[in-house]
Amino acid sequence: MSKKECIAMLLAGGQGSRLGALTSNVAKPAVSFGGKFRIIDFALSNCANSDVNTVGVLTQYRPYLLHSYIGTGEAWNLDDRDGGVSILPPYATQTGGAWYEGTADAVTQNIGYIEQNDPEYVLILSGDQLYRMDYAEMLETHKKNNADLTIAVMPVPWEEASRFGIITTDEEGRITKFTEKPKKPDSNLASMGIYIFTTDLLLAALREDAVDQTSEHDFGKNIIPKLLDDGKRLYTYEFNGFWRDVGTISSYHETSMDLLGPNPAFDIFDEKFPIMSNASTRPPSFVGRNGEVEDCLVSNGCRILGKAKHSIISTDAVIGERATVVDSVLLPGAVVKDGAHVVRAILGENAVVEENVNLGSVDATKDTAVIGNDVVVGKGEN
Repeated sequence: MSKKECIAMLLAGGQGSRLGALTSNVAKPAVSFGGKFRIIDFALSNCANSDVNTVGVLTQYRPYLLHSYIGTGEAWNLDDRDGGVSILPPYATQTGGAWYEGTADAVTQNIGYIEQNDPEYVLILSGDQLYRMDYAEMLETHKKNNADLTIAVMPVPWEEASRFGIITTDEEGRITKFTEKPKKPDSNLASMGIYIFTTDLLLAALREDAVDQTSEHDFGKNIIPKLLDDGKRLYTYEFNGFWRDVGTISSYHETSMDLLGPNPAFDIFDEKFPIMSNASTRPPSFVGRNGEVEDCLVSNGCRILGKAKHSIISTDAVIGERATVVDSVLLPGAVVKDGAHVVRAILGENAVVEENVNLGSVDATKDTAVIGNDVVVGKGEN
């Protein structure tokens, strides 16, 4: 893949309201995940590993942490002089300024960035999904089909198909129908929200959509159905690896737990296609004389004086003496003080559970306990 054959537009402005307390201070792509990562690391690493070295990151909701975290893109080898990462927040023009109104509008407001780089193809990505994909293979499929647009799809269980945008194709993989969350799906191929457009067609479609006052300016709701109606060449690229949208507390917790065990569903240690991070190096973890760790991911800088079982213990987290943490996720800097018991919970960054507090429940029918960033949980507050 040549340097400017394909550039990426990474949509990272989502508020992530379904993640509740975890996104009260940061955008969803900036939420910590897997001990040392943030959710956006996965898309950025995919770009780097696929030799897509020019990436525009479209930010909006509480972008400050994302901006400082991404920096020059060096952590993902995306600081090439001929490419690199560019932060693209909403901006004011002579006609005014406005928040991005939808996924398509976000890209429309940054058409100048696309034109400046003058690529043959544009890759549209979401910054809040966990997966490992070689976009170069998807691009080869796009070129082989002489497609105007290629959509990455993934087979899902038929009983879950109604939750997704569903793609119907002919025998050659050409898209014949796109249905958003159909009640009676006729296909189980779900759109992953990952698109490769031929640039000229994308720019024309965005400009036409921008002046349509009835449009919600969304790729799934507006752009794709219009291109289908116009008879454009739309094809699928089928993906069969691990892919999760961690947009809810239950999916975030479940996906975190999937990282554990001898054969995890998603291998974050794969050196052939590494997941990179801008997490600063910290001192090694310390496990005290009475500390016990079983089936956990433990990050640098942690201090474990009590017991941790089947949990994600992120950078600089602390588990005090006689404290117990089970089936839980401790984000960076979280503290579980002496004698506290935390079960099936997610503690936000720098959250504190005070001494002898019981938080969470082993009852899987109850919601996962979630404590926001910097929140202190004392007696009677859980």
